[in-house]
Amino acid sequence: MSNVILSMRGITKQYQMGEETQTVLRGIDLDVKQGEFVAVLGPSGSGKSTLMNIIGCLDTPTSGSYILHGRDVSSLDEDDLANVRNKEIGFIFQSFQLLQRQDALQNVELPLIYSGMHTHDRTARAKQMLERVGLSDKLHHFPNQLSGGQQQRVAIARALANNPTILLADEPTGALDQKTGKQVMSLFHDLNEEGNTIIMITHDIGIARHAKRIVRILDGNLTEGVAEDA
Repeated sequence: MSNVILSMRGITKQYQMGEETQTVLRGIDLDVKQGEFVAVLGPSGSGKSTLMNIIGCLDTPTSGSYILHGRDVSSLDEDDLANVRNKEIGFIFQSFQLLQRQDALQNVELPLIYSGMHTHDRTARAKQMLERVGLSDKLHHFPNQLSGGQQQRVAIARALANNPTILLADEPTGALDQKTGKQVMSLFHDLNEEGNTIIMITHDIGIARHAKRIVRILDGNLTEGVAEDA
C-alpha cells in the first residue's frame, strides 16, 4: 500500500468570467495509493466536478503538479492527455454514457479499439469483463434492453477493459434506485478487494461511506485524511 500512483500538489483551477477571475480549486494536495478506495465528498458547487475532470485528464490545472503513475500529466497536450485517458483511467459516469446503437459487448470493446487491440483479443477481453460484472448472458443486449443497474455494470466492464491504473466514478449510483445502487457499490467493493484503485466522486455521505477513505472538498479546498467507518 506504500505505492502512490496519484500525487497532486498545489493544484489550482481558475476560470475567466468576463473581467472577473473565478477560483474553483485552491491549492489541492492529494495522494492516492495503489489499491485504495477513496471517496471525494462534497456538495454541488464545491469544486468536486472540476477536481474529477483534472484527475481524469479531461481538464488541466491552472497551476500545480499532477503525477499519475510516475508521469507529470499537468502540462500534457491534448493528444497525450487522450492517450492517458484511454490507458490509465477507467471512467464510470452517473448517466452510463453507453452507445445506444451498440450492444453490451461492442460498448465494452470500444476502449480496446482505441488502444489498438486485435479483434479476436478484443472480443475475448470484453466477454471476460462482462462476465466479471455478472452479465455474461447479456452480451448482445442493447442499452435500451437493460435495466439501469445492468447498464451501469456494462459501463463498469468498459471501464475495466484496458486494465486502468484508476477507476474514476462520478456519482455512480446517482441514476439508480437504492437497492440497485447498493448492488453496484457491492461490485465496487469486490473490485477494490481484487486490487483495483477506485476514486469515487459523490455528494452523498451514505455512498461515500462505502469507500475505505473519505476526503472532503468544500469551496475548492480539500480536507485530506478524514476517515470514517464504512
